[in-house]
Amino acid sequence: MGLPALEFSDCYLDSPQFRERLKSHELELEKTNKFIKELIKDGKALIQALKNLSTAKRKFAESLNEFKFQCIGDAETDDEICIAKSLQEFAGVLQNLEDERTRMIENASDVLILPLERFRKEQIGAAKEAKKKYDKETEKYCTVLEKHLSLSAKKKEAHLHEADNQVDIVRQHFYEVSLEYVFKVQEVQERKMFEFVEPLLAFLQGLFTYYHHGYELAKDFNHFKTDLTISIQNTRNRFESTRSEVECLMKKMKENPHEHKSISPNTMEGYLFVQEKRSFVSTWVKYYCIYHREPKRMTMLLFDQKSGAKNDEESFTLKSCTRRKTDSIEKRFCFDIEAVDRPGVITMQALSEEDRRLWMEAMDGREPVYTLNRDSQNEAMAQLDVIGFNVVKKFIYAVETRGIDEQGLYRIVGVNSRVQKLLSLAMDPKTCADVELDSTEWEIKTITSAIKHYLRMLPAPLMTYQYQRSFIKAAKLDNPEARVAEIHSIVHRLPEKNRQMLELLTKHLAKVASHHQHNLMTVANLGVVFGPTLLRPQEETVAAIMDIKFQNIVIEILIENHERIFKDMPVSGGGQGNSQLNLPRRRSTDSKAPSCSERPLTLFHTPSFSEKDKAEKRNSVVVNSSADSPSVNCNSTLSWTRLNSLPTGDGDQDGLQLSKQSRPNSLQNSKVRSTVSTSPASPSPTSPRSPSWPMFSAPSSPQLASSTSSESSPVSAPPRKARALYACKAEHDSELSFIAGTIFENVHPSREPGWLEGTLDGKTGLIPENYVEFV
Repeated sequence: MGLPALEFSDCYLDSPQFRERLKSHELELEKTNKFIKELIKDGKALIQALKNLSTAKRKFAESLNEFKFQCIGDAETDDEICIAKSLQEFAGVLQNLEDERTRMIENASDVLILPLERFRKEQIGAAKEAKKKYDKETEKYCTVLEKHLSLSAKKKEAHLHEADNQVDIVRQHFYEVSLEYVFKVQEVQERKMFEFVEPLLAFLQGLFTYYHHGYELAKDFNHFKTDLTISIQNTRNRFESTRSEVECLMKKMKENPHEHKSISPNTMEGYLFVQEKRSFVSTWVKYYCIYHREPKRMTMLLFDQKSGAKNDEESFTLKSCTRRKTDSIEKRFCFDIEAVDRPGVITMQALSEEDRRLWMEAMDGREPVYTLNRDSQNEAMAQLDVIGFNVVKKFIYAVETRGIDEQGLYRIVGVNSRVQKLLSLAMDPKTCADVELDSTEWEIKTITSAIKHYLRMLPAPLMTYQYQRSFIKAAKLDNPEARVAEIHSIVHRLPEKNRQMLELLTKHLAKVASHHQHNLMTVANLGVVFGPTLLRPQEETVAAIMDIKFQNIVIEILIENHERIFKDMPVSGGGQGNSQLNLPRRRSTDSKAPSCSERPLTLFHTPSFSEKDKAEKRNSVVVNSSADSPSVNCNSTLSWTRLNSLPTGDGDQDGLQLSKQSRPNSLQNSKVRSTVSTSPASPSPTSPRSPSWPMFSAPSSPQLASSTSSESSPVSAPPRKARALYACKAEHDSELSFIAGTIFENVHPSREPGWLEGTLDGKTGLIPENYVEFV
């Protein structure tokens, strides 16, 4: 039930019911007054709490903003830069949010506290004052009325008339005060419906504005949050691989510390005890010594490992080093050194016999030089040869046709014994034809693990020790486009076979990444898997392991930009020059033909018409020509020559081109074209006996290859025209200089193996045979 209405007419009656109704209004006003008083107190406490919260959040944001991540290594990945920047981003968001909160707090006092206090003082306070006046007039009226009614009727008429007038005046004044009080009470009751609630609404609106500002900040922050989430996940993935590598290195160091001791060819450093004579007493003082071989400079630093205290260092130039005989001094592992710029002999004690030997080797001491006893690792059996390329192509084809959507592709490893068995069978010329990869015998994880194991078995990483640091430095460049350009340039400086294998692999990995919604192998995940394999460092150190993240970035760039990197030549003038102008081409004094590492890769077949070959013809690739079609099998004799470009392994039949060569005079043959048998009885596409799985390709025009026979004189062939595949600068007067696309006349084999003789602009000279193709 609500409050009863107060009628003005009831003020004249002043009945008990009126007084009761008026009392209920007074109680409600008192309750409202107390409530507003408590609300103001709570509001002030809330504002103070918000101020304290804002102060705490601002301090928290300042702490975030001041902290700087320090990563291991001399550069950071984009993901690490994003993560390091995240603290400043968090601080900025919090500070922005607190700025809005500060504005809300500053307005809260004006919006909430002051209006409530004003309403309580002005309205409810006025009602209280009116009540006091009403109570006073009530008491006065009742007193006057009682006194007036007690007058005797025997009083004079004039006196009674005057008394009546006085009572009327008091009664009238009482009625007026009663009316005003009722009016004020009802006014306050009505006013509180808006003057009390409106400040609360305004305060809530300020809160909503603050929270909406937070919502807008969250929307703006969402893009960075997504990037940061990806960066955190990538960094976590790299951490897992890096941690396992570091842990593995630590275990190796524990098991055999001498094998993994860091030895520099230019410096030798470590702790030595130096004999010092003081007051006729010999003492041994521990120094940290660094010897630089090039200037023969020795630096000694007095350092206490326990306290970390470091004193001044002393340097001198070494004159000689001599091992001390055991019977000449009580201490073990001692040797004497003499300095150019310091008088006397300095006697030093190494930590062990092995340590003394290393110091003496570094300082050319008068002691026989022993080589460091290290267990030589087994020479890797994998090579970048025909068999290796065929095996990798066959494996890739099987992965792309059978399991490219399999989850965890390349991340999930196969059983080691199965992987070893598959590789041994696939790389053995006697058994390679019997490996059926479309069979359920070989799981996809076994095939992918075999690809990775083959790459790890190479004597050097696919991207070579020589350019390993160059790739890492390129990945550390600040400009993403500069990274791609630099890696593009370095790739084209790789040996031809390495670059071709890298192109084959990266194109395959790009296909794998394009199916990441099914196999969950994004470009970043593939970088984590293949970075340490393709760019493994020559020396296994913690610093090298910390660079694994940049190895991963190099692989990511290769995958994402494989078409640009491998199809286009690097832009000249970018600091590296055109790699075509830097192709390795040397003419040795003993007139040897260019080595395989100096030439790109293709496959030539020297057919053998033995009965065994005829029996294996059903397992071979058919090559059609004007002559009889010989078969190509795993036991065929193979040789290398220059190739325009390596097939990409996508199953194109254009990539199945082989040049037939039974003797060097095969230059007389007409153009050879490779065809694939369409007989229903042909082997399955994944079978090594089938011509449909990717093989090596060569230009359709036959090219001259170095003769593999023992004859030293070249076989005569009729002169032909030839086109230059690459640019070449002459190193001798007998050679020709040319650019790519040059046409030579009267080209024929020369007497020097690996070279042709031809005519250009009327001048006759030598041409590297692996730089041209016949037209």
